[in-house]
Amino acid sequence: MRRLAPPALLLVAAAVTLGGSAQAHDSVTYCNSMQLAGKFTVVRGSAGAGNIVYALTVQNRSPQACTVTGLPQVTLVGRHGKSLPTHVVAAAPNQLTAALITLPHGASARATARFSPDVPGKGEQHRGACEPKAYRLAVNDPGGGVTVAPVQPPTSVCEHGQLQFKAYSRVR
Repeated sequence: MRRLAPPALLLVAAAVTLGGSAQAHDSVTYCNSMQLAGKFTVVRGSAGAGNIVYALTVQNRSPQACTVTGLPQVTLVGRHGKSLPTHVVAAAPNQLTAALITLPHGASARATARFSPDVPGKGEQHRGACEPKAYRLAVNDPGGGVTVAPVQPPTSVCEHGQLQFKAYSRVR
């Protein structure tokens, strides 16, 4: 049997962790849409230099503990339910992008997203809103299903819906 060199072993471990594979963590129960409630709200005082920060908060409303991990996988949704351009990227690509966050009943996890609500990106119009306003955020849950989180207040997300997310962390 060939042994993996330490760097290769780290890459394999990172791939398993980032992939969120249920087989990699037999004792982990990932949260599904029946367990979670969510909201996507502006962080007060965060606006500046053409950017703003919103916080995605998901709460386990079920009696069983469940786990979220990594960067949220989301889709921005317009007023009438139409999917809007959405592109999730890591806020700090060379830093931690995944941790297992186990949520007992009533506990919450939070992931923040920085984006531009009013500075158009390449190929976007320069008069008026760069993109239609998002009124909801559809969150693809790691255990299956979609949790719909209201966007408070509704906002445009420029640069074709680019959201620079930080990984989920436990709300204390």
